[in-house]
Amino acid sequence: MEFAKRITRLPRPFDPEQGRDARAAAPWASGDLAALIEGAAGCSPYLKTLIDKETRWLEGAMDAPDSAIPEAMDGLRGTAPGDLATALRQAKRRIALLTGLADLGGVWPLESVTRTLSDFADLSVHLALKATVGAEIRRGKLPGQTEDDIETAGGMVVLAMGKMGAGELNYSSDIDLICLFDETRFDPVDFHDARASFVRATRKMCAMLSDMTCEGYVFRTDLRLRPDPSATPVCIAMEAAERYYESLGRTWERAAYIKARACAGDIAAGEDFLKTLTPFVWRRHLDFAAIEDAHDMVRRIRDHKGLGGPITLPGHDMKLGRGGIREIEFFTQTRQIIAGGRDPELRLRDTVPALRALVEKGWVPGDIAERLGEHYRAHREVEHRLQMLRDAQTHDLPQSPEGFERLAAFMGTDRESLQTDLTERLEEVHALTESFFGGEDQGAAAGDIPQELADSEIVARWRTYPALRSARGSGIFKRLQPEILSRLAQTSDPQEALAAFDGFLQGLPAGVQVFSLFEANPQLIDMLVDIVGVSGDLGRYLSRNAAVFDAVIGGDFFALWPGADALQRKLEGTLAREADYESKLDTARRWGKEWHFRIGVHLLRGLIGAEDAGRHYADLADATLRALTPVVIGEFARKHGAPPGQGAVVLGMGSLGARQIHARSDLDLIVIYDPAGAESSEGRKPLATRPYYARLTQALITAISAPMAEGRLYEIDMRLRPSGHQGPVATSLAAFRQYHTEEAWLWEHLALTRSRVIAGSDDVADAVRTIRAEVLSAPRGRAQVLHRVSQMRERIAEAKGSGDPWDPKLGRGRLQDIELIAQAAAVLNGRPARSVSEALQCEAALEWLGRERAAGLWEAYRLCWSLQIGARLISDKTVRPNRDSSAASQFLCRVTETESIDALKEALTAATARAADIIEAAVPALAEGEAP
Repeated sequence: MEFAKRITRLPRPFDPEQGRDARAAAPWASGDLAALIEGAAGCSPYLKTLIDKETRWLEGAMDAPDSAIPEAMDGLRGTAPGDLATALRQAKRRIALLTGLADLGGVWPLESVTRTLSDFADLSVHLALKATVGAEIRRGKLPGQTEDDIETAGGMVVLAMGKMGAGELNYSSDIDLICLFDETRFDPVDFHDARASFVRATRKMCAMLSDMTCEGYVFRTDLRLRPDPSATPVCIAMEAAERYYESLGRTWERAAYIKARACAGDIAAGEDFLKTLTPFVWRRHLDFAAIEDAHDMVRRIRDHKGLGGPITLPGHDMKLGRGGIREIEFFTQTRQIIAGGRDPELRLRDTVPALRALVEKGWVPGDIAERLGEHYRAHREVEHRLQMLRDAQTHDLPQSPEGFERLAAFMGTDRESLQTDLTERLEEVHALTESFFGGEDQGAAAGDIPQELADSEIVARWRTYPALRSARGSGIFKRLQPEILSRLAQTSDPQEALAAFDGFLQGLPAGVQVFSLFEANPQLIDMLVDIVGVSGDLGRYLSRNAAVFDAVIGGDFFALWPGADALQRKLEGTLAREADYESKLDTARRWGKEWHFRIGVHLLRGLIGAEDAGRHYADLADATLRALTPVVIGEFARKHGAPPGQGAVVLGMGSLGARQIHARSDLDLIVIYDPAGAESSEGRKPLATRPYYARLTQALITAISAPMAEGRLYEIDMRLRPSGHQGPVATSLAAFRQYHTEEAWLWEHLALTRSRVIAGSDDVADAVRTIRAEVLSAPRGRAQVLHRVSQMRERIAEAKGSGDPWDPKLGRGRLQDIELIAQAAAVLNGRPARSVSEALQCEAALEWLGRERAAGLWEAYRLCWSLQIGARLISDKTVRPNRDSSAASQFLCRVTETESIDALKEALTAATARAADIIEAAVPALAEGEAP
């Protein structure tokens, strides 16, 4: 027999007489199969009863065990409603028997056993529901429904919860169900009649499955997971359930819905309902408050069941007790709740696959997940053996030595080995999961905190802040406060760090989520202290946008920079999951803030330098524009039709075009379109080509710069377009070409050297690049170019003055001045480079300035840029550091590679003075036709 060939393990018969009786009842069995039947019957009176009743069916099933159960299930589908209760009980006996033997003999792995039991439960519920709802329909009790609606149960659906939902059903499980109906299928006047009919059908379905008859029962049913079970009927409207979860749903209900699955009735309606609950179950932000909720649930279960204290095996609850199945499930589900809102790949129902996914995403160490997965499977096998003994829904280990002897025999081992193995597994599970839920760690002791911090007036007023007004937030912070003060005391200037942290805490509108995140990830406290110590301004930003801390915990926060293309793909995938336009815009803002935050932290902590940070900020802007532009066009086209002609491009100018921006840069953009002869769009409300692109450009500007729930992405500056503020907001390709070949001033050609197509139509992009190359390669008189440059320098000085000594941008020999010289060199070269470094190394620059002078300009530019990107991370105003001990000063020294503030000031003064001398000597000389 095929089954016999696949047996890999055997139980030992605890009661030899009972085992031999069962073996005698199955004379067709021999060898290992006979030993398996003897061992099973000798340990489990329940299995012996099944063997006695179903031995004839079992003999045939042994020839093809993998098809015997599907055939048994298929045979149920055509059963008449009046015969269904008996047929289901007979099928349950057969499936339970074959599954039990396959489990005991190692013929099937645990997953096949639990999946088979779950599949049978699905079928049983579906058939019972069809029978009872069908009876209501035939009696005319379900308004508007006909026999054609029986297959979908007239709009009623049953959600499988818990282990049934996950396909992990026990050998003798209750099945946890939630029964709902789609109220939209009924007229409002028929609502109460429909609900009454569904309630009757639900009660009859449960009776068909769980009533004990002379044939046994099918499944015990439990409907108590529905919303407010003490006050609601056994079947409720989907709309009422949705309102409950939106307003009153608790964390344990969110965790329960991780495993929820539509298993019977109107499956499509059930799946739609589960989709509507996605925001309830899966929060957009990392939800570390779920850890405390889960810990509280574990504690309440232990207190209620009296399961606290050390692990002792007699009577220990393998499900709810310490080190049991529930601790592994809570560990897994809590991590899923924390991160699953941001990562749909973590939304798995099965426990062990979910653990593997958490490892892949960096949320759980691989060795811990592997150990918990092994223990989970082992615990489930013990649970199955306990329930097979007498078909009882028990999770308790035996109380007596004799009971352990029976269980050990059933598992093919001896009592001492079983007890040793159980103790080790339970203790290890508890140790691994308890540390995750908080454990016994008390953090910093009061004695570790300097008295001047502990007794500070700043600390005393914390209790009045909004984030600490709720009892829950205050309670979490009370546990955190010693650790926070201890870490502040370790900074170079504790009082300044305390004041900076106070600015963050004072601006925090709510505390539970953030404090829970800090409690679960103490390393974030150090990072926060670093950040707020550098800038109170940045600390206030974090107060308003604390969700950006999510990015730090996201698994790859400190990985290498992915580049603009990879960022674009990430954002496109994120936006694709959003249903409506406004959600996409808010999501883009949230996503952008996280990456913006990441760049700033990398720069602040010295993981990247100033030049890399400038490129990273530009990559982020590029990716955002590339991913968001098609979204804006698609939304605009819904009303006005697709873009007429060849489409449009977004041209980046200034620092964005040169791929070097800082934390507070706005984006200089020009939109160029090619109508290609098209006079208007084709849509519900068509527009002429020119107003179409003008309004589309305004829509793009709004999408990027409008303040929304998640803030804004960037400020947009369109003043570099042809004719500036006086020109149209979007420029046609022909007008762009004509303007730059016939009308543009030299300064506009200088600005064009840094232009770069970022997003939009490939055909228009190629045309714009061609125009740029033609305009900038046109021959120009050197003296005339430099004469204009000299005039521009004078005008800038008159308009903006000489600049602050600490301002790296404005003033002679500083960023703007050197960029002007680099652009002039690029124009004179005829093959323009966009970046300052490339422009200063081009042939024309070296011929004009000489290698040494060009190097002097680049040295000054690098220092000014390093100061600029560091200062803009600190504040939007000019930073004037005056103390070496402050965190901001230390950061500026690190990013500019200087030893002290005095050394930085000295280096800045010397480098910019030298750069100014080089420019003063170079520009007038060539303007007069002289060699430099």
